Amino acid sequence: MVSKPEDVRVAMVEGERTNRVEVTLATEDVGKVIGRGGRNIDAIRAVVRAAALKNHDRVMVEIV
Repeated sequence: MVSKPEDVRVAMVEGERTNRVEVTLATEDVGKVIGRGGRNIDAIRAVVRAAALKNHDRVMVEIV
């Protein structure tokens, strides 16, 4: 999905009620990950949300 996988960094930031997954990408890969109309990032967020709900957690995915 990305042209520079070596530049991808993922960090989990734990909050009081909600955890946040921060994804850092190369500038040229941001558009690819977001996708046309936000379809790719919406799909990624849906999968992460479903996995989190299974453990009764709340997780947000952000591109930083």
